[in-house]
Amino acid sequence: MAQNCPTRQVIGRVGDKWSLLVLFALSTGTKRFSELRSEVQGISQKMLTQTLRTMERDGWVSRHVYATIPPKVEYTLTPLGESLEDSIAVVRRWAYTHMDEIVEAREAYDCRRE
Repeated sequence: MAQNCPTRQVIGRVGDKWSLLVLFALSTGTKRFSELRSEVQGISQKMLTQTLRTMERDGWVSRHVYATIPPKVEYTLTPLGESLEDSIAVVRRWAYTHMDEIVEAREAYDCRRE
């Protein structure tokens, strides 16, 4: 795929670990930042912020700010994000189905490398 191909960026985003994990977290409904941070274990505040901004820019997520003190911000998948979640769910099911085989392959590989 050519470097200047527009779909290359999108495919890179779809393949990004944090974007997928945030997408999966939002697939169950609207969430606040702190809820996402709890659900997507291991993500830093900075990385979650960057990921949400990029997902919003790409049209996957909508951000709603409530005029309260302290400010309340919620994130929701857009119809575009929901359509992506449907596509990625196939990969997720594949991973669950084949996890035992993947673990066995990793263990065999690691044994050969020792």
